[in-house]
Amino acid sequence: MLDEPRSGRLAAWGNALLAGLVSLDDAAEQIADDDAVHRVRGLPGEAAPVGLTLALGRLRAMGAVGLRVALPAPGHPLGLSGPPEFNARALDAGEAVLATGAGVGLVPEIHRAGPDGGAGPDVHLEVVWECLPVREAPPADVPSLGEAERELAEALREATEALMRLDVAGSGPVAQAALEAYRARAEAGRQVLAPGYPPRAVRVLELAQRVGALLAIARSAGGDGREHGSAVSSSEIAARTEALRPVERTARRAQVAAYNAAVEERERRG
Repeated sequence: MLDEPRSGRLAAWGNALLAGLVSLDDAAEQIADDDAVHRVRGLPGEAAPVGLTLALGRLRAMGAVGLRVALPAPGHPLGLSGPPEFNARALDAGEAVLATGAGVGLVPEIHRAGPDGGAGPDVHLEVVWECLPVREAPPADVPSLGEAERELAEALREATEALMRLDVAGSGPVAQAALEAYRARAEAGRQVLAPGYPPRAVRVLELAQRVGALLAIARSAGGDGREHGSAVSSSEIAARTEALRPVERTARRAQVAAYNAAVEERERRG
């Protein structure tokens, strides 16, 4: 949750491109970020995978008027619109991008490459986006920015209270690292969203990332919270998971609302 999903970068900078606010090369560079390479496979008219620049241009030529993010989880098809084949692929990946107006969606596959079988300091990540047909229909369970902001404020209070109640209020090296990582990113003045997004979307996404930082505190590297806090029994671990599940769901919904805000605003203006 603390890291920006690749689907978020693709949608944000793709929307800036479609709005004429950035160039193809700039959008592709921002989307790739620290990854070694991004390719798109299965794009209509292309027999082999193509680079981001060509793919973005082709989506625009296919009639794409906006890119929407989906961040589904088991039992929660957040941002998806079908068909079932696409939904299943997106659920496996935990994220996807839907190209409104083009009738296709993109699901990322992450490949680790480098020496020693993709391990060690020289490893790099390659991303292949699978292009598949999607249904042009309202996405599932995406709130408005206003709804997301109100829900997040409450979720932030709930997350803080839950962490304190379960005695994971920030002790231990993993918790401190999570907090420091969030503070460092927040203080770096990074561009949270691409040009063309309303200020409220930036605010909502930043708040969702803050909630994500708190969620990260509640989980150790092994997922059981043993590195910070005293709740180490199986029943206490289950209680922590149950208490934080609705908070995580709210934060994901807010992320999707923020990334999709540029498309929603463009459609309202007609």
